[in-house]
Amino acid sequence: MKIAFREAILAFHKNEIPIGAAMTYKNIVIAKAHNLTETLCNITAHAEMIVINLASNYLKKKYIKKCTLYVTLEPCVMCAGALFWSQIGRVVCGASNPSKRGFLYSGTKLHPKTEFVSGIMKNQCQAIIKKFFFHKRKKP
Repeated sequence: MKIAFREAILAFHKNEIPIGAAMTYKNIVIAKAHNLTETLCNITAHAEMIVINLASNYLKKKYIKKCTLYVTLEPCVMCAGALFWSQIGRVVCGASNPSKRGFLYSGTKLHPKTEFVSGIMKNQCQAIIKKFFFHKRKKP
């Protein structure tokens, strides 16, 4: 989760919503990324989507059953759908999605065999999101 959090910090400094992700396979980091939706002008360039693609390419597999995703914020419905179809083995999440746009709030499910863990580094992950939006909404 520390690597995912460092990615979130990189996103913050690029004026991207500060969400970071890291993917491991057999306890080795095989992919890491942060949100790049603004940089790439691509609404699908969420950290999770990027690391799913990187991991699949690295492993040369569309199913990443033996991988663990570490992500600083609960995935959105789009990312949860991609995680479902990838049949990922485990998702470790930092903070819940405060905008109520997360997959848990919507009722979206991960793959039945996917293990889901939440609350890892929760305070740090929440704090960087709050700081980002505080600065975004601050009046000049």
